[in-house]
Amino acid sequence: MRAVAGLWRWRHNPLRRRTDLAEAWLALAALVLIVVAAPLVGTLAAGVSRGALLGSVREQRETRHAVVAAVLRRVPAPPLDPDPETSSARDAHSRVLARWTAPDGTRRAGVVVAALDTPEAGDRFRLWTDERGRVVGRPLDTATATTHAALAGLGAATAGVAVIEGTRRLVLWRIVRGRHRRLDQAWGEAGPDWGRTGTGS
Repeated sequence: MRAVAGLWRWRHNPLRRRTDLAEAWLALAALVLIVVAAPLVGTLAAGVSRGALLGSVREQRETRHAVVAAVLRRVPAPPLDPDPETSSARDAHSRVLARWTAPDGTRRAGVVVAALDTPEAGDRFRLWTDERGRVVGRPLDTATATTHAALAGLGAATAGVAVIEGTRRLVLWRIVRGRHRRLDQAWGEAGPDWGRTGTGS
């Protein structure tokens, strides 16, 4: 809005410099790009990210399988972790020695993390594995993929706004520098005669 007002103000003003009009057009162009281009970039980035993430969701659902594991015994916790974020995540789960049957029918055993408060021998819990029975992370779900895609779109739109505004400020800085340089030149040509009796008259 300020850019439009600036253009209107400088339209027929006799004091208008070329740089004033250029500055107003620059502000208007930046405003249009921020309103139109940045949301478009964000929407495109979100769409591309969502497609890629949903492809990962499908792939993980095909290659990761939920199996039921049985606790053999509890494994002592590792030494205390000074990082409160990782330690709180660790404390919410228990390390156990467990056995399970892989999707290909082979029997497996190993130390895993179980979502059990007080695991006892024989307790059962769900575990995600690949086709060979190796423990893997839980597959990504559609809601999480959509959320990540939306965040990617928001980040791309924000980056677009930052680039547009940064470019506008850089061009404006160059305009102002040129304006000051021309003012210094004009002052250099006219200034020395000012205030001296009889000079230039």
